[in-house]
Amino acid sequence: MRLTVIGTGYLGAVHAACMAEIGHDVLGVDTDTRKIEALAAGRAPFFEPGLPEILIRNTQAGRLRFTTSLEEAADFADAHFVCVGTPQRADSLAADLRHVEAVVDGLAPLLTRDALVVGKSTVPVGTTRSLSRRMTARLRPGVDAEVAWNPEFLREGFAVRDTLCPDRLVLGVTSSRAEQLLREVYAPLLRVGTPCIGTDPATAELVKVAANSFLATKISFINAMAEVCDAAGADVVTLADALGHDARIGRRFLSAGLGFGGGCLPKDIRAFLARAEELQVGEAVSFLRQIDRINQHQRFRTVDLARQLVGGSLDGRRVAVLGATFKPDSDDVRDSPALAVTAEIVAQGADVVVHDPEGLDNAREALPGPAYCTDVVQACQDADVVLHLTEWRQYRTLDPLELAEVVRAPRMLDARNALDPAVWRAAGWHLRALGRPAPVPAPGHGDAIRVTIPHAFGTACTAPTTGDPVSRAPK
Repeated sequence: MRLTVIGTGYLGAVHAACMAEIGHDVLGVDTDTRKIEALAAGRAPFFEPGLPEILIRNTQAGRLRFTTSLEEAADFADAHFVCVGTPQRADSLAADLRHVEAVVDGLAPLLTRDALVVGKSTVPVGTTRSLSRRMTARLRPGVDAEVAWNPEFLREGFAVRDTLCPDRLVLGVTSSRAEQLLREVYAPLLRVGTPCIGTDPATAELVKVAANSFLATKISFINAMAEVCDAAGADVVTLADALGHDARIGRRFLSAGLGFGGGCLPKDIRAFLARAEELQVGEAVSFLRQIDRINQHQRFRTVDLARQLVGGSLDGRRVAVLGATFKPDSDDVRDSPALAVTAEIVAQGADVVVHDPEGLDNAREALPGPAYCTDVVQACQDADVVLHLTEWRQYRTLDPLELAEVVRAPRMLDARNALDPAVWRAAGWHLRALGRPAPVPAPGHGDAIRVTIPHAFGTACTAPTTGDPVSRAPK
């Protein structure tokens, strides 16, 4: 089939390449000329394992091309996938749909024959209906176009696999014709048994935001338990293992740590809240506000623990930060907890050096304050404390004996609970982790210190290191 993919950011570039990989002729469309030139040359404009190989293979085979021309896209295919961003609005929690609406407004008058426009972006429930009205108002006489919704469920670092081997396909349609066309698009995936759910557009829109809200809830729940464990002297990792054996709960997404970030979960749960309030059912999902606050609070706790490890003040201390991206196997620093913690530590007067295997360029652009280093051992040179903030495999396999030779003091804060405490402590390190017992109190532990939390965490507020954790989170 001939398909277009409009918007070649993270979602669109992966979708376009993978649709070509399963045999379709695909035209990717974007307004960013540099991005289009890079993709046309087979270069991924961001880090995603497996993407460069399929980009090169399919551009060379002629199944995948890129353009900046919406007119060319309208003429090229009868099925158009919309993959543009839906960020949080600057003035509210709601999703900003300007880019999605611009695609519909621009494409509709260019269509000369019947077409199907398929949204994949994460949008508030009801978006398909409103876009259908916009499109109908702009179509040429005699041309019919239907809007359907086919949400994506990609995980950064696994996006190629998640597109080629998805755990489900959801088709939100208003006609049997649209569902049949989408089943033809995904025929190679359906032939190998991929579950496919045909439903109405509103349900399809809700599937993605409901899934992200549930995952965010699991993450914030175990992080709340981690704080209880710290207070009670319990071990949150063992607690999570015990909970995970319950088939009703499961172990995945029960890893306590610094919390979630990135371009999806934070803004999606906030947009869900905003849309629910518009529908006058905000109370039904009001718990998501607490989920968001707990997640933000993890950043406060991490800074507090870092300060305790160095005796009560970060001013003038040399801090090595391991990780800048919001998760491993990605160069994405959007709403990165690691970068937010780094910003606050810099603001408190620390001399900070950051290492990340893939995200240094993006981190440097987003936060120019600290130093950035491409060698992990060099980044830890003369450090008073090392903060493990993103769980890259490279960090999990570090030799604690080798690292102890270069730091000023062997203090490690494992904010991702990914390092083996016994191994690091046996090598002479004082290691702290969120929700795990600390065998030896750090210098200054328990001191009451008042801390001003600036913009790195959102709304500025002043809070003591003790007291109600929820009241210290940004409102």
